[in-house]
Amino acid sequence: MAAEIHSRPQSSRPVLLSKIEGHQDAVTAALLIPKEDGVITASEDRTIRVWLKRDSGQYWPSIYHTMASPCSAMAYHHDSRRIFVGQDNGAVMEFHVSEDFNKMNFIKTYPAHQNRVSAIIFSLATEWVISTGHDKCVSWMCTRSGNMLGRHFFTSWASCLQYDFDTQYAFVGDYSGQITLLKLEQNTCSVITTLKGHEGSVACLWWDPIQRLLFSGASDNSIIMWDIGGRKGRTLLLQGHHDKVQSLCYLQLTRQLVSCSSDGGIAVWNMDVSREEAPQWLESDSCQKCEQPFFWNIKQMWDTKTLGLRQHHCRKCGQAVCGKCSSKRSSYPVMGFEFQVRVCDSCYDSIKDEDDLFSLVSRTSLATFHEGKHNISHMSMDIARGLMVTCGTDRIVKIWDMTPVVGCSLATGFSPH
Repeated sequence: MAAEIHSRPQSSRPVLLSKIEGHQDAVTAALLIPKEDGVITASEDRTIRVWLKRDSGQYWPSIYHTMASPCSAMAYHHDSRRIFVGQDNGAVMEFHVSEDFNKMNFIKTYPAHQNRVSAIIFSLATEWVISTGHDKCVSWMCTRSGNMLGRHFFTSWASCLQYDFDTQYAFVGDYSGQITLLKLEQNTCSVITTLKGHEGSVACLWWDPIQRLLFSGASDNSIIMWDIGGRKGRTLLLQGHHDKVQSLCYLQLTRQLVSCSSDGGIAVWNMDVSREEAPQWLESDSCQKCEQPFFWNIKQMWDTKTLGLRQHHCRKCGQAVCGKCSSKRSSYPVMGFEFQVRVCDSCYDSIKDEDDLFSLVSRTSLATFHEGKHNISHMSMDIARGLMVTCGTDRIVKIWDMTPVVGCSLATGFSPH
């Protein structure tokens, strides 16, 4: 069922504490129970399970409940001990867990969607269960009556959700790569703005209500930080993963962002530094360095009797350049590029000059990267205890001690910054 790996951290990387096995299909969600040595999991095998740590150090299931359809999303509210499980058939089911986590009672079913539920959030203050689904909508329902309060439709699958409990703003990411900010009311909603920046479907969101920052991860392997509170439209691009970014968690106390990707990559980004905003890509009919025409510039090709060239972009300055004028590669962490990317020759020289002047400061990594050694489709953290749980299509759930990476300040409440 579960294996005890380590009892105490011994290194500066995530320490695998326990590995839970037992599901017969992909685990779609895993949540740590606050103040308890327990984990709640939901799976494509149609089961929801509560695992408690026994005296032996292993996790064993204390609750095993089979649903009518594969489980696709889950939310847990610890104070009221309510679990909301989204399913492949579009329904959201509510359960109540006993204080000893040995019994789970069914409360009601919400007909939230017509297709797979992708994300769920419960608001105790408004008594709403908010969810997104592959029927291209976000819905919010009353948990007292079970009635549908409102729906808003998008042009593509709604894939992820975050919610600001004070303002009742909902952030919805979708498969087109767009994020929509909605103001939810009792029976209606209004679109505040849309955020466009990803080149692939948005897979995960994280909202920090203190600094009013929104983080988004996508299938383009990148993360974008949106400064919602600043209202300046400032965005920071973070590129360090080599596969789809599946889950995010921002640690406000230590100004660190934890991200996980499909290939098992776990990254911890230092956000307590002054970063540069990546430039917008410029468009041109010819190379902005050597002025040679691109292949669609028929007139200039005819006039100069030359073949058109393929267009590229320098990641540092954003200029449209040809391959010959951008033959160099460089990392530039201050702009979020943790691995080598295409830069034009002049920007490469400027980065090299910075290295010579500041002893490689310009290319010093601002993130640490670790290997989770399993496919990660979902991650959640107990920030107070510095614990993280990951799960994925390999049917395995892993519990990690993250304090060697993010610092003991999470547990003590002391921030080194």
